[in-house]
Amino acid sequence: MNIAIVGTGYVGLVSGACFSEMGIDVTCVDIDTDKIDRLRRGEIPIYEPGLDELVNRNVEAGRLHFTTDLTECLDNVEVVFSAVGTPPDEDGSADLKYVLEVARTFGRNIKKYTILVTKSTVPVGTARKVKAAIREELDKRGEDIDFEVASNPEFLKEGAAIKDFMSPDRVVVGVESERAQKVIAKLYRPFLTNNFRVYFMDIPSAEMTKYAANAMLATRISFMNDIANLCDLVGANVNMVRKGIGTDARIGNKFLYSGCGYGGSCFPKDVKALAHTGREYGYAMGVIEAVEATNERQKSIVYDKLRRQLGDLRGKTVTLWGLAFKPETDDMREAPALVVIDKLLADGATVKVYDPVAMNECKRRIGDSVVYCKDMYDAVIDSDAVALVTEWKQFRMPSWSAMKKLMKSPVIVDGRNIYDRHELEDEGFVYTAIGQ
Repeated sequence: MNIAIVGTGYVGLVSGACFSEMGIDVTCVDIDTDKIDRLRRGEIPIYEPGLDELVNRNVEAGRLHFTTDLTECLDNVEVVFSAVGTPPDEDGSADLKYVLEVARTFGRNIKKYTILVTKSTVPVGTARKVKAAIREELDKRGEDIDFEVASNPEFLKEGAAIKDFMSPDRVVVGVESERAQKVIAKLYRPFLTNNFRVYFMDIPSAEMTKYAANAMLATRISFMNDIANLCDLVGANVNMVRKGIGTDARIGNKFLYSGCGYGGSCFPKDVKALAHTGREYGYAMGVIEAVEATNERQKSIVYDKLRRQLGDLRGKTVTLWGLAFKPETDDMREAPALVVIDKLLADGATVKVYDPVAMNECKRRIGDSVVYCKDMYDAVIDSDAVALVTEWKQFRMPSWSAMKKLMKSPVIVDGRNIYDRHELEDEGFVYTAIGQ
């Protein structure tokens, strides 16, 4: 079976590599010539554990190809996946210009029945616009070629994307015909041989499912952060509260960890887009808008706690452990670390940073406004406080005795609640967490 995937970003490249691993012939398409040249040389433009090995293995096997021109492979494929970006506009809506450009290219060039599957996260109703764009191009050609559109939103977690794709807990597909359903079922059957967990539904429901899933997860995070902040005020411990409610089968224990806010490419964008869709239809998504507002406030919580511990920050040196929005990625889109850095610098502090993989990404974003350190211990030398922002594994069990000797003052702000208060206080540190 031959397919094409347009877009070699996070979703497109992971999807292409995983499909090819199952024996499918995949052509990944991107208009970025430099990116395609790098991929052909075996250079992976994004950080995802195991992806470089997977890509290179399937390129060598002749199952994975890269091009800048969709028309080169369009005659030979049965399915085209659109995995291009949908960046947020200023009003929070998803910008569909890349999605619609793929649709127009598809309509200008198909010669036989082909399915265009939208894998990008798009608002409800996008499939109608995609279909209209294709039909318009076919009408210009005076052609009546049979085609279909479908929706197949991704649910990959950065840092565990390959595992998620190869063994998904579910695959959601919106289709309009049994013919399209059979083709896409054939594509996914190798991944789900023991338990075929593909849920076929109408296209608007598939489009909405992606937004609803991310909004629910974001809601749980913001809810627990709100509870944690109240715990700080009333003297309760959010870790105890989490255990107390997480054992309720109706609630469960996933995504109940408090911290310094969510970031990344999905939750912030999708929450904004869902709220915007509500406004378009004259409906205020009160819960969703509150989730976003709570998260924006929470991104400042580490800074607020540093201010309370250190007072005037002018002339102080603060170390941040972690820059990426989560571990196992170099993604800093909407990362809480960026908010903390901005506020510390505005107050006249010197900021030292260390992250296992996101240092280059940080430098690309903010330049040399912070001090980049060679390792986690180099970063704490002469520091007035250390703030944990991203819970990388290597930060979990530092040598507190060594740190105390290196730091100017023993202040720890734990933005992810991973340390034991009693252990740190026994070592002589002033320890502050969230909701404890």
